[in-house]
Amino acid sequence: MSEHYEYVPHRLLRRRVRDLASGAEGELMAVINENVSDCPTYQRWMELAYIRGVSGREFTTAVENIVPAYDQPQTAARRRALGSA
Repeated sequence: MSEHYEYVPHRLLRRRVRDLASGAEGELMAVINENVSDCPTYQRWMELAYIRGVSGREFTTAVENIVPAYDQPQTAARRRALGSA
């Protein structure tokens, strides 16, 4: 029986990241190449990012959706909230 996942190194491991799909932020805990197919004769592999949010719960997203949290442009509302408008 073959493995259904493998760990993948990533430059943002243990750093704060943002999920572009949901806007949620957290710490990148792992990147795993997973077989996401439920069919035994067909394998579909996908790299998933495991992110631990501020609540402590982890969620997954496609690796292509993660960016460093500090690289995001500030919106006007965020600038006002930070007092730098």
